[in-house]
Parts: sequence; structure tokens; C-alpha cells
Amino acid sequence: MARPIITLTTDYGTSDHLVGVLKRVILSINPEVNIVDITHSVIAHDVLDGALTISQAYRYFPPKTIHMVVVDPSVGTQRRPILVAGDQHYFVAPDNGVLSAIYDQSESLFAWHITSEHYFRQPVSNTFHGRDIFAPVAGWLSKNWQTASFGELIEDFVRFSIPKPKVNGNTIKCVVLKLDNFGNLITNLKGEETPALIVPDAKFTIRAGNAEIKKLLPTFASGTAGEPFAIIGSSGYLELCVNKGNAARFLGIGRGAEVTVGVG
Repeated sequence: MARPIITLTTDYGTSDHLVGVLKRVILSINPEVNIVDITHSVIAHDVLDGALTISQAYRYFPPKTIHMVVVDPSVGTQRRPILVAGDQHYFVAPDNGVLSAIYDQSESLFAWHITSEHYFRQPVSNTFHGRDIFAPVAGWLSKNWQTASFGELIEDFVRFSIPKPKVNGNTIKCVVLKLDNFGNLITNLKGEETPALIVPDAKFTIRAGNAEIKKLLPTFASGTAGEPFAIIGSSGYLELCVNKGNAARFLGIGRGAEVTVGVG
């Protein structure tokens, strides 16, 4: 039987002890688990960035993977810890909307308010629920798989709408949702939603910052040095790039900036 997998997605960073402690708590409960770091570099306190990050990663893991997602600016308050089962994956997270994109993508969805304190590490810190609640729950779930034992089913979990592109005739207004480590600007426009943009010899103009982009290329290396271009990235979204350069700096824009696509 395959060893259970628990993934970690947090805004903790890796410059101190927090991530190591999470792993030790999980392994003390189930030493047979495989722990995979998705990232610990979610923008600090940024629930939307956490939601986008886990939504782009979780499907690459096998069924019954447990995803621990901790971006928790309200730690220690009345916000609820929750356990969610969606499309054969499990998620342990604060109830603050960080799983909103998972809710949007899941056909089958159940959520429990985690209230069974005998699973928690005691005493529970007001500032480190990752260690004292979420890691223990993920560890015990990987052993017993008894979701109902962790608390009561709920339907009023917190969710927010992920920004969607707006279409007006031949013009599409989208926004930059993420800025990756290379400076590529990832928008919320999927290539599959705009077939007129990706057909051979497509005519389009992308306006971003003070620049106009009229090239959609297949690879990063296809771009001319010092010239911005577009690409459909590995997650299927329209990205703005500069070959071996930083598109965010080149275009003078960042996360939240409006990008306009005119087709035809």
C-alpha cells in the first residue's frame, strides 16, 4: 500500500523553525507519511495568493492526498479550523477563504468544522495553530481517514470569488493574479477561454502598463531579448514575459494590474 502524502502550503518562509516543527509534529503521529513542500513562500497574510497556489498544485497529487494550507492572518481568533474533502483530496486549513479556488473546482465537496480537541497538540498556542491544530489533524487523518470524527459537517464555510476576466465585444479585461520568481506576470485569463487568441496567425493587441504586446510565443526562449511577449503558461493562463528578463520591472506593473486584450 502506498504511503500517505501530506503537502504543506504556507506563508511561513524557511528562515526559522516553523516548517521543521510542523513536519516533526506530523511524523510523531504517523512516521510513515510522505511530506511534500508545495511552498512556504505564499505572500505573507495573503489569503488570495494561498488560494491560487494550492489550486494550481493539488491536482498533480494522487487521490487521498492531504493538503495542509496555512495562510492564517486571523490565527487565535474565532475563525474556524476546517477539514474539507473535495474530488478525492483532503484539505486542512483555516476557514478564511484560502480554499475558495478548491471550492470552485470541486464537483463533490464536504466540509467539517474541526472541534475534536483530543486530536490537538496541547496546550494550543494562540499564535501557532499550524503546529497545534492543523499538523496534528493532518497526521491523524493520514492514519484513520475518519473525517466525521474531527467535527460537525458545515455548509457556511467562508469563500470569496476569484477575479474573472470581463468580456466586452472583442475586448477582454483581465488582471495580474500572480508574479512568479522570474518576474513573469500571470493573468486570470485562460487560453482555452479565448480561442481567438491562440489560433494560427491570430491578430490581437495586449495592453499592459505603457506597452503593447502582439506576440504569443510557444516558449520563453522564443522571445527577442528586451522585448515583452505573451505565452500560455504551464497552468493554462496567459502570462506576460521577457526572455531572460523581468516582465514586471520591464512593464512597470505588478499584481492587481489591469491587462487588456483586444482580439481581431
